[in-house]
Amino acid sequence: MTIEDQELLRRMIRIRVVEEVLADTYRDEQEMRTPVHFSIGQEASAVGVCAALGTSDLVYSGHRCHAQYLAKDGNLNAMVAELYGRETGCTRGRGGSVHLVDEAAGFAASSAILGEMISVATGAAWALARQATGSIAVTFFGDGAAEEGVFHESLNFAALNRLPIIFVCENNGYSMSSPLSARQPPGTSILRWAQGLGVQGVPADGNDVFAVAAAAGEAARRVRAGEGPYFLELATYRWREHVGPNRDGRDEAEVDSWVARCPIRQATDALRAADPDIDQAVVRWQSEARAEIAEAIAMAKTSSFPPVADLLHGAYGR
Repeated sequence: MTIEDQELLRRMIRIRVVEEVLADTYRDEQEMRTPVHFSIGQEASAVGVCAALGTSDLVYSGHRCHAQYLAKDGNLNAMVAELYGRETGCTRGRGGSVHLVDEAAGFAASSAILGEMISVATGAAWALARQATGSIAVTFFGDGAAEEGVFHESLNFAALNRLPIIFVCENNGYSMSSPLSARQPPGTSILRWAQGLGVQGVPADGNDVFAVAAAAGEAARRVRAGEGPYFLELATYRWREHVGPNRDGRDEAEVDSWVARCPIRQATDALRAADPDIDQAVVRWQSEARAEIAEAIAMAKTSSFPPVADLLHGAYGR
């Protein structure tokens, strides 16, 4: 066990606690008036991938973006204030949960438009290649976005131009409430779609943060070496509904089977053999995260709403 392994676990715990508190607060208080898409159960993919990145590398995400934002060291206070629609939010209270940004941390953008950030990240990678900065772009998306035309167009363009980009498909098996089996023929592989477009890549267990970190580290090494784009298909599962704080109508046995494969539990079990005190560390990290999110919520509630006169600032060329 290394300090880096412990840090991966700590980061997953922080994201889990933050999102669970936000989900409960969202449901009970009804003060956050933005749609929310929680990543509870999917923390390993965000933490494992971002562990391979530096501050100058750019991350783009879709609607389920909290975990990636936090894994890339996005400002928690600004994120929470954004959910509350306050001027101190990361997009000044105008974007809500699905439009997060922290330029200082290298979290470039997120958007609710399905598949949009795949093309935006590809364009950013083209710019990075022309600038020869050594930085790379990363875009997170789900299995549903892989069915959009922009997925195929972007991967084709990235392969043709050997762009420095990692495409990360968090395959949680659902597009809203439609399972992959209802949308694609048996045996469909999103990874093979990518490979067919000339993009090398590998699958990984998206609930094993150490496996994800290893795969992402190799992907980043290859991309930085000029080998062109890389694709990661990470098998994972969200525990909550598509949008909102609750469980949805999916089969209970299916949900429970994935809950049993909790990425935090798996990582804790793996580290326990080398560190018998890891459980005490987990309790400490949970307590620290609860204090941190409580402070962020309190700060958000005392922040001002955007002035009415400025509501269109930044919109339509203003």
